[in-house]
Amino acid sequence: MFDTLSERLNDALGEVRSRGKLTEEDIAKAMRQVRLALLEADVNFKVVKQFTGAVKERALGAEVLESLNPGQHVVKIVADELTKLMGGAGRELVLAKKGPTVILIAGLQGSGKTTACGKLARHLRQEKKLDVALAACDLQRPAAVDQLIKVGAGAGAAVYEQGTARDPVDVAEWAVGQAKTDGRDVLIVDTAGRLHVDAELMDQLGRVKKRTKPHNVLLVLDAMTGQDAVNVAESFAETANFDGVVLSKLDGDARGGAALSVKALTGKPILYASTGEKLEAFERFHPDRMAQRILGMGDVMTLIEKAESQIDQRQAQELERKIKKNQFTLDDFLEQMQQVRNMGPLQGLLKMIPGMGQQLGALNVDDRELDRLQAIITSMTPAERGNPKLIDGSRRRRIASGSGTTVQAVSQLVKQFGQMQKMMRQLQKGKMPSLQQLAGGS
Repeated sequence: MFDTLSERLNDALGEVRSRGKLTEEDIAKAMRQVRLALLEADVNFKVVKQFTGAVKERALGAEVLESLNPGQHVVKIVADELTKLMGGAGRELVLAKKGPTVILIAGLQGSGKTTACGKLARHLRQEKKLDVALAACDLQRPAAVDQLIKVGAGAGAAVYEQGTARDPVDVAEWAVGQAKTDGRDVLIVDTAGRLHVDAELMDQLGRVKKRTKPHNVLLVLDAMTGQDAVNVAESFAETANFDGVVLSKLDGDARGGAALSVKALTGKPILYASTGEKLEAFERFHPDRMAQRILGMGDVMTLIEKAESQIDQRQAQELERKIKKNQFTLDDFLEQMQQVRNMGPLQGLLKMIPGMGQQLGALNVDDRELDRLQAIITSMTPAERGNPKLIDGSRRRRIASGSGTTVQAVSQLVKQFGQMQKMMRQLQKGKMPSLQQLAGGS
């Protein structure tokens, strides 16, 4: 996510970070590099000009130039201005006091609109504990209704649909009535997309909006299309007022042009971001946290939230008990590994740790390694997972064959797990493991 932009901005700010004293020329040089980095990231040129002007003006203030650590002051100013550029404080959805909250979803065909409906439904169910239903009103694309039924099932949300033969405006109005009758908290209405913004799309969207009286109208934009996504947002803003943006495919966007331009040019905030293919790869968009990620400063709050969403308190207490009693097994290790995987790709998680962003270029972080470890452990018998000391040569050959790996890989896992258990015992006794043990030595 924004890897190219992050790398370029950190390169541009690298010199000012380390300097004990800054001159106007130092700041001007850094801003030229920042301007080039943003333009290459497909950020709108007007936005770039305003942004670099604001940063330069603040950075040239006496408070910065005369401070003990002016370089860090400049980096903080860049973070502040990036946060402001993307919308400042994060905004929540407007929820109705009574009856279902109606959320109208719009967007071009291929933007990820229908999938975003399912992701939003799951998010509201998991995070807000709301009863959510989906309305299938995209009747232009042949497979759209079937797709919504599928993502609705995955999200645990009811889907209101009447096939593809009816007027989508009538279906939308009927779905609102059904949601009221069923006592739903939220109804998400999936509308038709087109290959480009046209009068027919806007007219139908306007009629659906008039009939359903939505509390929120959200526009789904494909982050990977950069400035084209912003052009779509501007066109929608001119003809069909929307309240906020859902950025889809943000995980594949190395540049960041859409995320950094859309608020400044349309006045509409980014509310949510889709960060992967799975339904759970969806999160609220926090401009301050995103600015920190871009500048390699980490995102501890999001990391904590992800961890809390996956950790069961009773399981955590049971795990603590097992560690204290030296009963931690490969089954427990596998369970913890799966919880980490549920939080998202390892590369993304590590970038949320302050300072790790700049180091990841030298690290080979591969989620397939976890697949390999899982295959090895699940190829063991319950007795072997409970007591790896049982795993002799013939058992290792059987496990390697069953997991599609090598005997050496099985031996390495057993050895590393033994070292882990040894370190846990030492920590329980108040002893710190040696550097050799931490490095994986014998």
